[in-house]
Amino acid sequence: MISPERLDAMQSSWVRLVGPLGVSPAAAYPVFDQLVEAHQHPHRYYHTLEHLAEMFRVFGRLAPLCRNPVAVQLAIWFHDVVYDPKAHDNEVKSAAKAVIWLMPLGLSNEALVPVVELVFATAHLSATEPVTDPDTAALLDADLAILGASEARYQRYAVDIRKEYAHVPDADYRTGRIGVLNYFLARPRIYHTTVMHDEGDAPARRNLQAEIEQLQSPS
Repeated sequence: MISPERLDAMQSSWVRLVGPLGVSPAAAYPVFDQLVEAHQHPHRYYHTLEHLAEMFRVFGRLAPLCRNPVAVQLAIWFHDVVYDPKAHDNEVKSAAKAVIWLMPLGLSNEALVPVVELVFATAHLSATEPVTDPDTAALLDADLAILGASEARYQRYAVDIRKEYAHVPDADYRTGRIGVLNYFLARPRIYHTTVMHDEGDAPARRNLQAEIEQLQSPS
């Protein structure tokens, strides 16, 4: 849950983010309201405003590595704006929403193109190819920071993901989820930036392995 105080802080951050792009507060507020509404749909348990808030906290540490920190922050806001656990094109639709909602605010194609490309990248499709773009690396590491969270936070994340896939039978969910977890374990590096790799790789691997073992031996 996001407290009213944190929601106010996120709104202020949004206005400060788009202000230098020529967007007035009056124009920024309606888009913020749409972003909040999208992340509060009842089928969301993990992919909520809390996830965004956690990503922004991580991004605060990675921002000095970025070439285009504004684009990365916009991508954080939009990367899960469309989230349907039954679909396979959420990133494409989320990128489209970014264009549809931001272009009327006066953002140029030059400003929008990197946002779209970054949102596409959050599909996390490559397990072996290194990410050389610092903006993409920062975004992906912020998105996956939950994997290296404390044991208690990770367990809550795992429970919430299961709730989002409540439509999937238990046996099928276990098979699919174990495949996803092994996908990340198979990476030479779970995180792309040195900061996140040094701090998060070991706890992330412990969390992933612990969830696999739990899924393999359901109570």
